[in-house]
Amino acid sequence: MKKFQIFACVAVCAVLWGGTTSAQATLALKLAEIHEAGFPTTQGDEEFARLVRDRSQGRIVITVYPSGQLGEETPVIQKVQTGDIDFARISLSPMAQSAPELNILTLPYIYTDSAQMWKVLQGPIGAEMLKSVEKAGMVGLNFLDAGSRNFYTTKKQIKSVADLKGLKIRIQDNKLMRDMIGLLGAAGIPMATGDIYSALQTGTVDGAENNVPSYVGFSHHEVAKYFTADGHTRVPEITVVSKALWDTLSKADQDLIKKAAADAVEFQKAKWADSEKTYADKAKANGTVFYTPDAKTMAEFQKAVEPIYAGYAKYSDLIQRIRNTK
Repeated sequence: MKKFQIFACVAVCAVLWGGTTSAQATLALKLAEIHEAGFPTTQGDEEFARLVRDRSQGRIVITVYPSGQLGEETPVIQKVQTGDIDFARISLSPMAQSAPELNILTLPYIYTDSAQMWKVLQGPIGAEMLKSVEKAGMVGLNFLDAGSRNFYTTKKQIKSVADLKGLKIRIQDNKLMRDMIGLLGAAGIPMATGDIYSALQTGTVDGAENNVPSYVGFSHHEVAKYFTADGHTRVPEITVVSKALWDTLSKADQDLIKKAAADAVEFQKAKWADSEKTYADKAKANGTVFYTPDAKTMAEFQKAVEPIYAGYAKYSDLIQRIRNTK
């Protein structure tokens, strides 16, 4: 019997024994997070959980499990779909395996900047994308900031497309990422987050790609000293809840949870902005060499990956709507 069914039974029994609805047992739920405590997305999870607890007067308690305690993102998605995990904060790349439309939000260089991305995510397009995960047994609650993804390597600085040729780069397990890295001349190597450090250290891969806080948060700066701030993709995070749980909740509780998730976004975005400088300073102090490509080099990267868009022709209207968002 699922735990949310057990809690419903407890509530009914309380009434039968002379109790009231205010005496219901606490609905205790789990939220999976792969990042450590104190990481900006984990802080966003905690704020969401706090808002739900406070607004339900302690009736709904969401406990955040950081540092991958409940598993890596791909198996966590499967457990959310079956109802074995209640909530999860997931990167859009693995989520797109279940809802392919999400790939469009992560296409290389589709946004002009972070401000435009947030106009997309917090507008009608974002609402449509959150709804798109329902067919995969989940309900999308919000998008969270994850900055931009960049390359970092162990042996040399990436200063041009030619510098990527032949390198083995760890990527998320996602077709779009495989296609992008292939167009840049490198070999994409999907692997679990927890395996990246040793793979960089042993030379199994020559580099990886991620945002600055993740680069430092997972200690990859210790073994990959060259960071190229090309910002090839912006891959937001998504908070999802199991539809198996969601369908047992009252409309009032669904609305409470949705509102708490929406209200936690600005808090998390502020934490992210603060963290980017903090983590970059930590990496520099540890010897990381940062390189920011000039306009000519960026144009070279953009031209190299442009063929990707042909593979998403069925979403051409959506792509144009995103590009037209000002």
